[in-house]
Amino acid sequence: MISLLNNLYSFNSFLNISAVEVGKHFYWTLGTFKLHGQVFIVSWVVIAILLFISISGTKNIQRIPKGWQNFLEFILEFLQDIAKGQMEEHEYRAWVPYISTLFLFILGCNWAGALIPWKLIELPSGELSAPTNDINTTVALALLTSLAYFYAGLTKKGLGYFARYIEPTPILLPINILEDFTKPLSLSFRLFGNILADELVVSVLALLVPLIVPLPVMVLGVFASSIQALIFSTLSAAYIGEAMEGHE
Repeated sequence: MISLLNNLYSFNSFLNISAVEVGKHFYWTLGTFKLHGQVFIVSWVVIAILLFISISGTKNIQRIPKGWQNFLEFILEFLQDIAKGQMEEHEYRAWVPYISTLFLFILGCNWAGALIPWKLIELPSGELSAPTNDINTTVALALLTSLAYFYAGLTKKGLGYFARYIEPTPILLPINILEDFTKPLSLSFRLFGNILADELVVSVLALLVPLIVPLPVMVLGVFASSIQALIFSTLSAAYIGEAMEGHE
């Protein structure tokens, strides 16, 4: 009897552990919909910071750049190289704004989660965190990329773009269709999983060894989050370039 009670207690403990949520969402109610308020709040903060830096660096453009203007021109050249490396010379310029927006927004969201102690800000319910720590954000960004490369392919080739699904042989039709579903899935889950894992590691270490161990992990998280932003934007540019080139 005692053994049975112990087993039941262990099973109940396991159920309690499995029911623990990773983070708490701060919801806004809009009619019958529930919106993740923390995603919008932190996203607006990131967008405001990016706008401030952009306006500060371009409000007084000089022929010989210096200060913020020099920094922004360096960033622009870097972002142009991302698009240029994945697309044809005469096509990449039209996609620089989209690729640049993706990279800067994702980088800002990732850094906001790695550098700003959002959990110190008390809300009526839930907590603030990086927008890319929410699967809805990463899926939305990945779907935008899917729409972008369909648009790029159809704009350049018209309905002939769909011929890529039966190249080099019609037998590959199911695989080629499946590929278009796996692209946004891989983009979204890679970004979400890495950002979530980084925040979990920092949170756990902060509870176990405050102020000492988490600091180098946070520095590593900033580096890793930068790499994730670069990977996401580079793959997006590659998919768009592939859509315009077609399969060989």
